[in-house]
Amino acid sequence: MGSDKHTHLPGPTYEDDSPKQSTALLSFGAGSAGRDDRSCSCRSARIASKVVFVSLILVTCVAVSVAVAFSFLFFSAASSPGPAPVISIVRNSPLSPVVADAIARPLKKLKKDVVILISSDGFRFGYQFKATLPNIARLIANGTEAELGLIPVFPTLTFPNHYAIVTGLYPAYHGIIDNRFVDPNSGDVFTMASHETKWWLGEPLWETVVNHGLSAATYFWPGSEVRKGSWDCPEKFCRHYNGSVPFEERVDSVLEYFDMDNGEVPVFMTLYFEDPDHQGHQVGPDDPQITEAVIRIDSMIGRLIDGLEKRGVFDDVNIIMVGDHGMVGTCDKKLIFLDDLVDWIEIPASWVQSYSPLLAIRPDSSISPSDVVEKMNEGLSSGKVENGMYLKVYLKEDLPERLHYSASELIPPIVGLVAEGFKVEQKRSRHMECGGSHGYDNAFFSMRTIFVGHGPRFASRRKIPSFENIQIYNIVTSILGIKGAPNNGSSSFPESILLSKP
Repeated sequence: MGSDKHTHLPGPTYEDDSPKQSTALLSFGAGSAGRDDRSCSCRSARIASKVVFVSLILVTCVAVSVAVAFSFLFFSAASSPGPAPVISIVRNSPLSPVVADAIARPLKKLKKDVVILISSDGFRFGYQFKATLPNIARLIANGTEAELGLIPVFPTLTFPNHYAIVTGLYPAYHGIIDNRFVDPNSGDVFTMASHETKWWLGEPLWETVVNHGLSAATYFWPGSEVRKGSWDCPEKFCRHYNGSVPFEERVDSVLEYFDMDNGEVPVFMTLYFEDPDHQGHQVGPDDPQITEAVIRIDSMIGRLIDGLEKRGVFDDVNIIMVGDHGMVGTCDKKLIFLDDLVDWIEIPASWVQSYSPLLAIRPDSSISPSDVVEKMNEGLSSGKVENGMYLKVYLKEDLPERLHYSASELIPPIVGLVAEGFKVEQKRSRHMECGGSHGYDNAFFSMRTIFVGHGPRFASRRKIPSFENIQIYNIVTSILGIKGAPNNGSSSFPESILLSKP
């Protein structure tokens, strides 16, 4: 057979590709079977060779591209000011682990670890995006940030949260359950000017630090003026609150501590700013005044950074910047009036210890709290009370457990949770206003604030999931290497976000 005659012939080569073979490829006659087989074999070989050649070209191009890319990354990293930690951000994990460079940077000048805890009151999460804030952005870029904000404790009010931050305790356990409340046994009233020790439970950080033979300095932190345990609010290291003191003076006073002999520098310091909470109450969270206030806070952070850099200690200091709560806009069209419940139950003003956003009611001793709750909720859900569906009333022991707001006799027996942006008032009036408020359920995203950690114990460019502010107490004690008092935070939490000491 013609095809058998070519069985042992060598395969076609480029030199064998001749006009005769081309002619054979064009011949479809039955008598040319041998030529057809040979021609098909030659054509298949040529196609295979071309495929191999093109594949080699493509592989070579890809290899060259990859080499160029890696070279660019290598030389870019080599020319940068300093090596950045290698961070792995796992969005779906409980915490984003630090894969490399997990060891804290050694101190260059200071002899001991130092923490400056800064509070910007009412700094709602998201305010950091309102304007270009180069100094806060610098802390975030070179530090560790709660990517979706810090979660305050309930109620999301100033005093309960500031004291939770420095004790690691929920309000029911640290005693400051509201900005204002009444002791049901003595009838004594707590206000934000109350400094009697009986109100302030737990062990705040400044007391913990002093208990370990170290020094602390506080500047306007709620509770810091209370003489408690080993802390006697020393004149040199404890400033009594005065809202008229300019922010610049506060920053400069903290910086002066670093002019002391190295071994005398306080290892823990607090710094407090009233803004942007002040503006938030007046105009709500979306007004240009908020942007101006946030820019001013950023300039104060810049003033602090500049002062630390001039003293050569910026890289040695752990800065923790937080807020105490967020802010939400309110307007008088979002109102619920207790007097509208009169067809179901009368709620005298004398029963009400707090209206909004935390409704707190302590009825007369002869009245059953459970009966009050039942009748109030019946009226609120009837559809006959304006905005009634936006308020739900609980016996405190029936509140959602996540709020941790029942284990104190100071908490009134009846607590009402109002919807985001709504307010409770006793009766209707002609007074109309729009502004901002906080104190709502801490599950509302609008109540979140910020957490940024920067310094030798914090990884650079790291994002971590949101967490409750009660964890900060253990973070600080871990940085300082001291044993903290019992608290509601997790003792292992700091290990998950701090770099290990060398």
